[in-house]
Formats: sequence, C-alpha cells, structure tokens
Amino acid sequence: MSLWINNQWLVGDGEQFQSLNPYNDDVVWQGHAASVDQVERAVAAANTAFLSWRNTTFSERLAIIERFAQLLQQHQSQLAHIIATETGKPLWESTTEVAAMIAKVGLSTQAYHERTGTRQRQQDNTTMIVRHRPLGVMAVFGPYNFPAHLPNGHIIPALLAGNTVVFKPSELTPNTAQRMCELWQQAGIADGVLNLVQGGRATGAALAMATGVAGVLFTGSAQTGHLLHQQFAGQPQTMLALEMGGNNPLVVGQEYGEIEAAAYTIIQSAFLSAGQRCTCARRLYIATGKAGDALLARLVAVASQLLVGDPLATPAPFMGPLISAVAADHIILHQQQLLDADGVALLMATRGQGAIVTPAIIDVSAISELADEEYFGPLLHVSRYVDFTQAVASANQTRYGLAAGLISTDSQQWQYFIEHIRAGIVNRNRPLTGASGDAPFGGPGASGNLRPSAYYAADYCAYPMASVEGDDVQLPSQLAPGVSLS
Repeated sequence: MSLWINNQWLVGDGEQFQSLNPYNDDVVWQGHAASVDQVERAVAAANTAFLSWRNTTFSERLAIIERFAQLLQQHQSQLAHIIATETGKPLWESTTEVAAMIAKVGLSTQAYHERTGTRQRQQDNTTMIVRHRPLGVMAVFGPYNFPAHLPNGHIIPALLAGNTVVFKPSELTPNTAQRMCELWQQAGIADGVLNLVQGGRATGAALAMATGVAGVLFTGSAQTGHLLHQQFAGQPQTMLALEMGGNNPLVVGQEYGEIEAAAYTIIQSAFLSAGQRCTCARRLYIATGKAGDALLARLVAVASQLLVGDPLATPAPFMGPLISAVAADHIILHQQQLLDADGVALLMATRGQGAIVTPAIIDVSAISELADEEYFGPLLHVSRYVDFTQAVASANQTRYGLAAGLISTDSQQWQYFIEHIRAGIVNRNRPLTGASGDAPFGGPGASGNLRPSAYYAADYCAYPMASVEGDDVQLPSQLAPGVSLS
C-alpha cells in the first residue's frame, strides 16, 4: 500500500519503483506510483474535505496538528532512522530534522496569528476588519534532501489556515513520506484533509495539472521550478510558491578572526549534509595574501580529515553518501570539468562505498567562465580576490539569490556587504546553512518567485479578506453630488 487517499491506503496503479539506501543499495521501500486517475481522486477527496475542514475552528485544527507533533516526539528515533537509511544523512542529522518538524508547529502557529490573523479598527460607527481565508487544495511537492522537514513546512501552515493537501514526495524518499502520513492518520486527521500520492515525474505532472488545485507549493530544482512557472503562466488564480535553491557565495575578508573558527564555519557552510542543502556555500571568495593562504591551507586540512561513511555508524560521521550514485557521478564529473578548464585541485573528491563522495575544494581563479549552476554535493569552488568590492560584485554574478555570507570582523565590510549583496538569506560569521525557522526562507532571482517559506509560509496559505462593516445602514450628513432623495 503506497498511496493514502481519503484516509484509505491503496496500491498505486502506476509503474513499480523502489527506494534504495544510498550507502549499501539495500531496498528500503517498494511500491507503485499513482496513476493519473488516482491523482485526480486524491484532489477530489481534498476538495470534498475542504468544505468541512475550513469551517472547523482554528483550535480544532491545531489540536489535530499538536497530536501529530506529539506522535513525532514519540517516534522520533524511528523516523530519524528511516530518514537516515533513505537519504544517507547521518543519524544525528536526521534526528535534528525530526526535531525541526516538531518545532514547526509552534512557529507556524505564531506566524499564523502574526501574519494572517484578524485585524480590526473602529472609525465612527464603522468597523474595518481584515480576516484571512484558506485557498483550497494545496499540492505540496517535497524534495529528497529534507524529505520530512521541508514538506512539513508547507503542510503545517496550509492545514492551520484551513486548506487541504495532496502531498507528492520525491520518488527517492517515499518511505519517509509514508511514515509521516501514517502518523497523521494516527493523529486522527479527517478523511481527505491530507492525501499522499507517490511516484516520479509523471505523478508530479498529473498533480500540477489536476483540476481543483488552488495552490502549488514546491521545493526542488530550478529546472523543475521554472517548468512549473511556465505551466501556470496566465493562471493568476493559482497560488504558486517556488523554492529552487542557489549558487551561494561565501566571502571571507582579510580580517576573518580566529582561524579555526573561520575554517569550521566554511566547513559547515559547504559540506553539511554532504553539500545537499540549498543554502550550502558553492563559491568561496578568499583574499590573496598570507592571511588568506593560511586559512585556505587550514580549510583543506580540516576538510581532508572529515569522517565520511555509514550514516548509522559509531562514531558518527560528519557526512554520509549523496542521495544516489547518479548524483555522486555528477559531482565527480563536474570536478573533472573544472580540472580540464584549468582549475586547481586543492582537495580532490573521491568515490567511496555506494554514493559516498568525499569533499572537493577546487581553485577556479584561473577559469574565465564558470557555469552558473547549483552543483548539489560536497564540491566547493574557491576564487582568490584582491579588492573586496570586486569580490562582492563577483558574488552577485549569479542568476540565483538564495543565500550569501561574509566572514569578517570588519564592521565596515559587513555594512558594505549587506548593502550590496543580492540574496534573501545573508549571514555574517555564521554558517550559511544556519537558516532560522522563525525567519523567512527564500530569495530573489532564479531561487524562487518571491514567495518565501518558513515563517512566511503563512502568507501563501491564506488570502486577506477586507471588510468595512456597520450594524445598520446610514445616510451621510451630506449626500454625494448629483444624488437627491427628495
């Protein structure tokens, strides 16, 4: 049983597929994709459920969601183990992902009241009220790198606002999605309020094109996000919230502070989750000179000693494998392309068991043209610079705009950086991967369509309804010109 439609577990009518442990290729899940008809049934069930779900009180909806959070707490170790075996993320990191899911309930509740609550003011005998109303059926597309936390970041705000959901996870992480929905069912969510359809591109296309979908909430690649944007051109009635990653720069000033702390911050920025976070640093700018040389040497030394291996091993590794052998091969191929284009390998990535790829650091200063792509893995481009303003300008030379960072103790450099950099998440002396759940998550350019998620997810899960109200009709003291009641 791989699909959950209208509170019933069903066998998919589409093609069979499976999920593999990227470290040892063990089969961790197998099932069948949803057919087009089953996707349409899921959307129809969500539309039917919407009529009653939207009319429940906020406290009633919150009670169900809080029960789900309690179940997450009770089953945290089990779900973390599922995430680790299906994605290759170390168990310690998978455990923090489930913790983030639990915290999302409180944060989303706060955001709901702050950003989409009821506001009113009185003027004479008239009341002006702004209320917020749900949109309808939200199609949630989940990614593989955070297969539980990121779709949960759409689902929780959508349900709180009174929407219903059809959830299509990545075809690489179906087991995580299934366990999430089993917990929702155990929490007692009403029939059809949340539905699960499994499958690959065909399933996703069917869901995006299904009649009755009021919103598409997507986290994934820029390529797929742009296709969705093109598909919904001329359909302003459909909410479209896209988060599509970035080619993120990290600039290091000449005065970067304590060398060990600076090196560690870069490691966390570039290689956490094996480089499979959309906020990971892809491009590192370090000043020329002895200070920059020393930091770069220390960075290479620390990165070369990172423990990479079995995500369930003891002692725990810093990194596990990439999501698949295909993803691992892609990183190795890009590394070779950089070397062929006059890049200098400061640290060479190598393939290990399964989809293991060790960190790579390539000096690309001598390469005249670099592809502006998000290479999703542990590969860091390094460029040396002479002038700080030129480094910031180079950092902005990307079609993306998700994240950017500065490592510098110079406050004037930070002021210049924050005024000139073009990105939605901009950190100073902290890892780029340290995005906060109580802040917006998104950025300009090809990183999305300016519908930031996280704390601002409430914005795309409800629309404002403005009212001017009085207890009875009134005649003004002076009639409008040209009107006579005599």
